[in-house]
Amino acid sequence: MDLEMVTYLSKLGKLSFTEEELEKTAEEMTSIIEIMDTIKEIDVEYNALADNKNVYLNDLREDASEPSMPTEKILQNAVNSENCFVVPKVVE
Repeated sequence: MDLEMVTYLSKLGKLSFTEEELEKTAEEMTSIIEIMDTIKEIDVEYNALADNKNVYLNDLREDASEPSMPTEKILQNAVNSENCFVVPKVVE
């Protein structure tokens, strides 16, 4: 991954990096992409009958509902008062 792409992605993510950080991030992202390319070479086939054979319903935890945070507390610092968050557009 080149520095131009890392700079572009950091602008999209509204992140600021020094030149050294940009170079380090480019190296790290390149190694991550190389690992993902290696993983793509592995032939993985999903078989619904063979997969999950060691999972038993008795071993799963009980699905219990828990109270969530009050909406007023979550939205106390929100810009909009219509029970929603307003976020800037980040996709071009």
